[in-house]
Amino acid sequence: MVGRVIICGLLFSMNVAGQEVETTDSMYVQGSVSVQDSTKTLMGRLRQLQAFLDKKAKKKVDPNYIEVPDKPWRVMLRYKASMVQVDYDNSMVEPNAPQNRLDWNLCFKPPVSASVGFLVGYRGTSLSYSFPITKKSGRHFSISSTGAKYGFNFRLRRFSTDETTFSTKLTLDGKTVDQYSEESHMPSAVWIRSVYVNGYYVFNGRRYSQAAAYNQSVIQRRSAGSFLVGATWYQSSFDYSDMENERIMFFGNNVNRIKLHQANIGVGYGFNWVPVRGLVVNLMAMPTVSVYNRVKVYKYKSNFDFFGAPDSEDYGTWNPETHKWANGKEQKPLEMAMNESNDFEWLDELELWGNEEDVTYSMMKFNVDLRMGIAYNWKNWFTSAQAQFNNFYYPEIRR
Repeated sequence: MVGRVIICGLLFSMNVAGQEVETTDSMYVQGSVSVQDSTKTLMGRLRQLQAFLDKKAKKKVDPNYIEVPDKPWRVMLRYKASMVQVDYDNSMVEPNAPQNRLDWNLCFKPPVSASVGFLVGYRGTSLSYSFPITKKSGRHFSISSTGAKYGFNFRLRRFSTDETTFSTKLTLDGKTVDQYSEESHMPSAVWIRSVYVNGYYVFNGRRYSQAAAYNQSVIQRRSAGSFLVGATWYQSSFDYSDMENERIMFFGNNVNRIKLHQANIGVGYGFNWVPVRGLVVNLMAMPTVSVYNRVKVYKYKSNFDFFGAPDSEDYGTWNPETHKWANGKEQKPLEMAMNESNDFEWLDELELWGNEEDVTYSMMKFNVDLRMGIAYNWKNWFTSAQAQFNNFYYPEIRR
């Protein structure tokens, strides 16, 4: 998966805890004194909490390298451009003759999507939401929290697309006998939903901050770098179970929906380069390895068997009510059906029904997390641009 995010924003000074509202005695009924006292007590406690958080934020860092702004609130306008590519590979292998197989691929690469939204943050904690301004952009929601020694990010995205490249390769007796590839549109769109949770620990947190380039809660004043250890949880679902896609599903081993779960750990290095005051350029690379890899596949049943051996039986007509052929069998060998109808009339009898589940746990997979961020601060304003690349590998789905 490839993601690219560009963020531009404005910083506004806002201190909610310091605001006061003037009132008159005529606005209160009996007992107004206790209400007013309670309000003052609450505001006082909020100020104490704010003072504690501000002091803690400044105490954790070296002021020669990292500046913590006096004004804790941030409000940003955001523009996001993102590109996603999903490759889905599936293979059907003849049970008693592994040299016979059908390799099948769907590649979804929708156009670059654009969205606009906002981010509101207090110190290192922020929340953002983006609305699509182009078709099929989907919606983005994220929460992040950063401190001197840690960082946490949560992202949620859901979108649909029908643009795909469909490729197949049929191998018999170890030789390729047919190969096909075409850019086309799915009869019914596929829905893709992803959740990304990432946390990391910074060893040199007193002098190096990821937040300086990515959420502007602090300002990097001198160049510095640090090793990082991180953990990532990624899950996504891939759903094209609409029966309008039944022919594509049949050649993909009747798979109609997939749920992916993966946990990764890694060690990386980040560096903040400060060529001039106010400008920071960040580069971070973290190779990771999956320690948990789970794939749950949902499959329909089919009335044709792709690698079924032809026989001399008369299968007759298909009964969609009993899900059986006239001879009582549930599946008819595809080769027999194709020999009977060279113009693919057998596709008119194709039917998928029911639902089966299959869960697979795989060995370790190697992934990578790459990030680049540029930010410029002046007075109470800032602008920034970011790019991030993530890829997640899963096992090939076989029959």
